[in-house]
Amino acid sequence: MKVVLDTNCLLQNLGAKSKYAFLFDKFLQGEYTLCVSSDILLEYEEILKAKASPLAADLFMKVITRSRNVIRKDPYFRLEIIKQDNDDNKFTDCAFACNADTIVTNDSHFDDAAKSEFPEFHVLCLEDFARLLR
Repeated sequence: MKVVLDTNCLLQNLGAKSKYAFLFDKFLQGEYTLCVSSDILLEYEEILKAKASPLAADLFMKVITRSRNVIRKDPYFRLEIIKQDNDDNKFTDCAFACNADTIVTNDSHFDDAAKSEFPEFHVLCLEDFARLLR
């Protein structure tokens, strides 16, 4: 399964005390493929450095950039599906470019993507994604 993770959901997967930590373990075990673009990686790194130690952020970024179950693809176009927060379009653009199976987010701005007829996006909240992988 190819997945695009919104940054907020990614953060909730990290940390041993998180109820979603098992999702990152499943990623490490190769149970799903993470789809990213350069813009997404930059956002991940920026937020991780602000929320975690620089060492933890660097380690995570090394895992992501070296993992075999990561598809890194920069979109050649901008779909501009999400109107409320243009910055979120990096996730829909990546999902489209990678032909991802789902976007995982708790952000209501992605309702625009879920309602899109073309391209179609399958959007799951983090809890539903966790249920799917349990």
